[in-house]
Amino acid sequence: MSGNKRATPTNWVDPDDAPELTDEFFERADEYVGENLVRRGRPPVDHKKLLLTVRYDEDVVAAFKATGKGWQTRMNEALREWLKQHPQKAA
Repeated sequence: MSGNKRATPTNWVDPDDAPELTDEFFERADEYVGENLVRRGRPPVDHKKLLLTVRYDEDVVAAFKATGKGWQTRMNEALREWLKQHPQKAA
């Protein structure tokens, strides 16, 4: 027999007794393109970022926020540029 042995058994006979397919069902369902599973979410990155709690002066944060969406990325780039201009000396 060529049926799927891992198929979920059904407890109903009448197709009208089938469970309703809700939005939650479709949000959790796996999606395939041919034989390949489509992955959801962000792809893995080479360099993960750290989640920190940091305190900055109010005017510094306000200046970056005033530049619009993506201000945290620009702040990270500004700090990275500062590090390039101020190489760390070995202790």
